[in-house]
Amino acid sequence: MFVTHLLVGINILLALEEKFMKTKKELPLCPVATTVGLIDSKWKLLILRDLLTDTKRYSDFQKSIPEISQKVLTHSLKSMVEDGIVIRIAYPEVPPRVEYSLSDLGNSLRPVIKVMEDWGKDYQANYNNED
Repeated sequence: MFVTHLLVGINILLALEEKFMKTKKELPLCPVATTVGLIDSKWKLLILRDLLTDTKRYSDFQKSIPEISQKVLTHSLKSMVEDGIVIRIAYPEVPPRVEYSLSDLGNSLRPVIKVMEDWGKDYQANYNNED
């Protein structure tokens, strides 16, 4: 058990080191554009929605977002990990087990997603009238 926790900790440290070793990408001047750039697709928003409830495995996303292709899901998760929004933990087990969870940065998007949810509920209730 200790070895598993140690290896998980090492994986996290290696991921953080890799993230900080990369050159910092140039961000847009507009803060809204920066935010949109990080969650720039409906798929990333749905992945965020799912991660707000709990840690997930790849297959969990496939079940909750059946319309997303394997390629797009893989790319979206990788991008979100690289941006520091999502943490990917690969456990040294057979068969392999990988889990995804929100980082502190990802959790800081919680109020943004909540406002979007509230706005969507209001729109559904009041403005989505078919005439």
